[in-house]
Amino acid sequence: MTPVSIMTRAKRAREGIRVKSLTDEAADIADRFLSARRSAVGLADYPGALPSSLDEAYAVQDAAIAAWYRPVIGWKVGRINPPDSDRFGVDRLAGPIFRSERAAADGTSPEMPVFGRGFAAGEAEFLLRIGTAPSPDQRDFSLEEAAALIDAVHVGIEVASSPLAAINDLGPTAVISDFGNNNGILVGHAIPNWRSSDFENWIVTTLIDGREVGTGRAADFPDGAIGAARFLFETLARRGIALRPGQWISSGAVTGVHEARPGQRVEAAFGGGFQVSCTLVAARAE
Repeated sequence: MTPVSIMTRAKRAREGIRVKSLTDEAADIADRFLSARRSAVGLADYPGALPSSLDEAYAVQDAAIAAWYRPVIGWKVGRINPPDSDRFGVDRLAGPIFRSERAAADGTSPEMPVFGRGFAAGEAEFLLRIGTAPSPDQRDFSLEEAAALIDAVHVGIEVASSPLAAINDLGPTAVISDFGNNNGILVGHAIPNWRSSDFENWIVTTLIDGREVGTGRAADFPDGAIGAARFLFETLARRGIALRPGQWISSGAVTGVHEARPGQRVEAAFGGGFQVSCTLVAARAE
């Protein structure tokens, strides 16, 4: 959690110097993130010492989930790109989702809050709904086993936002620390017959205020959207976190991460003929 190694901690403890435990440090960082979220203010710097490992970052996330007192309605899965993926030995990360909105049936653009003085982005994603909770005793999943636990796939948008403006620049341990840089999802239409639809090969396009900012396919990710579900099932099993039917998996930014600001409209167009959009608005203090 800090630049001080475990061996140095032990040496200081023997010398009678008080050293905060990793648990205390994780709770302190989580409290600062949550205070910023509740107040809808920005953070100029990471609120503490940047975690040096993913385990330490997930400890901050666990502390924040416990202190947030809100139901987790799903989980986002994000990419870890080289060289960080080589350093940490994994190419994805996970964070909890606490807020979701349904796309308006009349085609109007729902409002989604973001931190105007922090980081904000709109990401076109496939949203997988868990139909059957994985067994808590299962630690490894094939793609087929992961897919069997999904009962629906929707098009959607992940609203990535954090009070920390530099969150992505600081790397995956910072992202994990603050709910995976998530501030909600917008759930669009369900894909009919998704198992045979080949949706992972659809071309997906993201537009901001009508201007195209990125395209991509879920199939370009390692093992696609179902691979994101498999990663989540395995990761949460190792963390001792149970999943529930009805929870969502936001499976990764198909066209990349595209920064946006309050007042801008984010639209995602999917190759199967589906569209979903939202207008970003500044989050308000609670």
